[in-house]
Amino acid sequence: MKKKLLFASTLIATQLFAESINFNIMDKNPERVAPNTNNQILSFNAAIKQSLNSVVNISTKRHVDSSMENLPLQMFNDPFFKRFFGDQFGNQFKQNKVQRSLGSGVIVSENGYIVTNNHVIENADEITVTIGNDPAEFNAKLIGKDSDSDLAVIKIESTKLKPIKFGHSKELEIADVIFAIGNPFGIGSTVTQGIISALNKNKVGINRYENYIQTDASINPGNSGGALVDSRGALIGINTAIISKSGGNNGIGFAIPVAMVKDVVQKLVADGKVTRGYLGVAISDLDKEMSKVYNHKKGALVLDVSVDTPASKYGVKRGDLIYAINNKPIKDRTALQNMVASFKPNQKIVLNVERDKKDIELTIVLGNRTSLVHIQSNSGRVLGGLRLSAITKDMQKQFRLAPDTKGLLISDVEPKSKAEKVGFQAGDIIIQIEEIEIKNFQNVETALTKYKNKHKRVYVNRYGQTILFVIK
Repeated sequence: MKKKLLFASTLIATQLFAESINFNIMDKNPERVAPNTNNQILSFNAAIKQSLNSVVNISTKRHVDSSMENLPLQMFNDPFFKRFFGDQFGNQFKQNKVQRSLGSGVIVSENGYIVTNNHVIENADEITVTIGNDPAEFNAKLIGKDSDSDLAVIKIESTKLKPIKFGHSKELEIADVIFAIGNPFGIGSTVTQGIISALNKNKVGINRYENYIQTDASINPGNSGGALVDSRGALIGINTAIISKSGGNNGIGFAIPVAMVKDVVQKLVADGKVTRGYLGVAISDLDKEMSKVYNHKKGALVLDVSVDTPASKYGVKRGDLIYAINNKPIKDRTALQNMVASFKPNQKIVLNVERDKKDIELTIVLGNRTSLVHIQSNSGRVLGGLRLSAITKDMQKQFRLAPDTKGLLISDVEPKSKAEKVGFQAGDIIIQIEEIEIKNFQNVETALTKYKNKHKRVYVNRYGQTILFVIK
């Protein structure tokens, strides 16, 4: 059977103001011990008791049918309505008018900041927080979210909060005893125990930026966004997902490491968003055969360089092996991706590159990945309401496109949007914006950046005919 990624649950994005945040940090270099007398019981109650008070339950509400949201429920009881539509339609509408979900979160500051998973609060209209087993409810505001790491920050107004202590990602070791704290199924605070099964797990296919802690501790629906703590009660990760064939827990859970959590939370609190550096290369890992033609045996191999990107501007070439940034080693493709993303746009870095068995240095000013991410994301809409997709075989069949069709497909047009009013249709192929030929998402990002807030000529291929639209 195919593996299935299960999340705990599924807000409307609002923005507050820039702030900074100070984390409560646990002492470094912990001593690892075990019971050594016959009268000792191995118990972690005292160690994790405080952490339990730092984990919250998050409940969200989402209106799922905005087109019928204002219809009165009494309408479905009208005999005339029942005659034509029956009872089932009305009952289904009543049940689905508001969608509710549950998840968990972790208090990270005394003044109310809480970290959780992006998928816990995404698309919600209301967020409610309860702390531990206390029934008191708090309305939460969304501070910011980052879909690429699946993290989000919300805030409640309270002065009696107990922030969790942060551990240190570099000190984690495989087989360390850990605990997952959350609120699965909405039954109150619970703790499950396990070990660290693996570290630095990537290529899982859940998020764009992955460096997971793998654990066998039960991470059930409702645990998403909760705390993964060590045996001292220090936060070492945010529980995110499990891999399961049946829908239950099979002992393969993943948590976002605390180092990444700190970085993303600080950026969301300060700016409400995460901006990442952008290089503009297609990369792969070195395999056994490829490594024979390079002196360095670890690094990220450049397969292609996109046009009009920092990589092309500052001299990166196909075949380069990037083995370090600022003299910090890069072991593989994922390491390069994560390190570049840790820098800010317009930040200057030095790539340590092997080219034709010679080591060279390239000084590069990074670009901004934020707009490109928005264009490529499934929910991202550009040019006044268009959803763009690469042309795949499935898309060719769905929209009856010729096999040699080039460009980017308009897979959806937002109803009542500017794009719909201008005349764009699903199935159109964007082939050019102003003088920039469109072959990939990077070309769109380049055009939108160059002609930001200006009227743009957009050429589309509609079943073999070229049509011109103008949109701002």
